[in-house]
Parts: sequence; structure tokens; C-alpha cells
Amino acid sequence: MQFKATISVTLRPSILDPQGKAIQHALHNLGFAAVERVRVGKLIEMRIEADSAGEAETLSRSACQRLLANSVMEDFEIRVEDEVETA
Repeated sequence: MQFKATISVTLRPSILDPQGKAIQHALHNLGFAAVERVRVGKLIEMRIEADSAGEAETLSRSACQRLLANSVMEDFEIRVEDEVETA
């Protein structure tokens, strides 16, 4: 079966996010004063061939631990769903 893994990688709350701060400042300058906090992260989508959603999640978790996320500075969340074929 084919699965779609959507992985969200974000900086841990204790890590400063200068890019997020710069975006927040720019938004304030554009009139978005209600924006109180901006954090920047990565969104990664992978198509995975696996026997089950659990296997696809295990593979995704391993990819995050070995390459996609810095375990010292970043957290990650994984969502796995069946991939629907489109023509």
C-alpha cells in the first residue's frame, strides 16, 4: 500500500527563532498588530510504500531521527494517511 506521511518540524520552545521574530516584526509593520508570536518550521510530505500505516509511521520517525529533524533543537509530528491515487 502507499501512504502519505506529513511531517511538521518545529524549533523547540526554548530555542530562539530569529526568522520568526523577523516575520512578526514585518507583519506588525504591515498592520497585523494582532499577531503576537511567529515560529517558523518545515513541512515535509513523503509518499511511502509500506504494508501498514504503522510501518509507514515507523519509517517516517526513523527518517526524522536520522536526517529530517535536529534532535537537539527541533521537535516533529507525523501524520500518516492512505494515499489516494489520482489520474
